[in-house]
This record gives sequence, structure tokens and C-alpha cells, in this order.
Amino acid sequence: MILYGRNAVREAMRGRRAHSVGEVWATQAAAREPWLPDGRVRVSSAAEIERRCGSAAHQGVCAEAGGYPYVSGEGLLAGPEPLVVALDEVQDPQNLGSICRTAECAGAAGVAIPQRRAAEVTPAACKASAGAVEHLRVAKVRNIADFLAQARKAGCWCYGASATAALAYDAPEYRGAGVVLVLGSEGRGLRPRVAKACDELIRLPLRGRIESLGVSAAAAAVLYEILQNRERSS
Repeated sequence: MILYGRNAVREAMRGRRAHSVGEVWATQAAAREPWLPDGRVRVSSAAEIERRCGSAAHQGVCAEAGGYPYVSGEGLLAGPEPLVVALDEVQDPQNLGSICRTAECAGAAGVAIPQRRAAEVTPAACKASAGAVEHLRVAKVRNIADFLAQARKAGCWCYGASATAALAYDAPEYRGAGVVLVLGSEGRGLRPRVAKACDELIRLPLRGRIESLGVSAAAAAVLYEILQNRERSS
């Protein structure tokens, strides 16, 4: 995997993939960044870096890294009162990266994605996450409905975000147990089987003319409500 973008490369060097980061290519200007290690940087043109990583959004740096170290679904649920985000076939790697960035900043235990028909942790997702995926655990699970059943057996409450839900997003008590926030795909939302696997469906208030928030914006709003709820109650 060729990572690109300054934050993505920097966090890979100090995160869970630090041991697997190999050669680094940087422009003359980017090579002066103090976090880039001496002796491992090959000064290259912007065009050469773009050719290596396949994106013009490289910010002057790219690096060779090993494959992304996914964890198991069980690993996300193992800690005390974990906060987990489960994504039901979210397709856009930009959305996946943005959600991972918010989840990491909010102190979530990790993010679960399905093995099929969903965005994976690609270089584009790494850059969109600003390197957060190097510190946050991401699990690939067989399917989201089964993962939610597993989470409920582990004592977690599962809340699915839905624009048509009756329960407001700030109504549940999010402390005292693990919480899984479930978000549906762009445009379609939660699939029926996944919605049925949730304990409750919650909605964000919409006061404008647009019918719904984007999935990454919805994730940010609900995650920080959960965080604030837990901190107010501690």
C-alpha cells in the first residue's frame, strides 16, 4: 500500500503500522518536515510522487507501507463499556476516513465494516482520516447484523441512526454499558435486517429543507452527543 498525504504518512510512522513503513518519497520542500526520518527519504518531484501514489492530493509526500492491520469484531467489544461505530455498507472511502477521524477523536474503541459491498481502508481513506486509522482499530466483520447480535450478547446497546425514527438522538442514556452506533450507506440508510438488529433507532433533528445529513456529519453529531452524555454522567 502506498500512503500519501502528510498526516497519513506521519501517523503511519508512529501508529500501529510503524514497523511496516518502508521507503518515503518527498518533494524538496516536504522533505524538510521535522518528523520525516533522516536517511529514509528520497527527494522526488511532485510528478513522480503523483505517479507512485496515483493521486494529485499527496501534499508532497508518499510512503510504502504494509497492508492495513484489521482486527476482529470481538476485539472491538472486549473493553469496558466500548463505544463502537458500525457502518452498514458505506461506499465512499472519504466518508469512511472522515468517520474514522471523528471516532478516534471521540475516543471510540473502533469501527466495524462489512467484508463486502463497503469501502475499505485504502490510501484515500487513510488520507481522509488524517491518519486516524493508524491509531483507531477497524474490524472487518462477515456482516453487520450478525456483529450487532454479537455486540448485544456482549452487553452492548445498539443504536441505529434513521431519519424516520421516533426517538431523538439525545434521549438514550449512553452510559453504563457498551454502545454501538450503527450508520447506513449513503442515500439508502440502514438496510431492514440491520435496523431490526438494533435495540433502538434514533434520529437527528432536521430544521431545514434537506431531508437528511450526510453519513459522516451524522456520525460526528451523534458520537459527540454520546461522549458528552457519558462525561456529564461521570
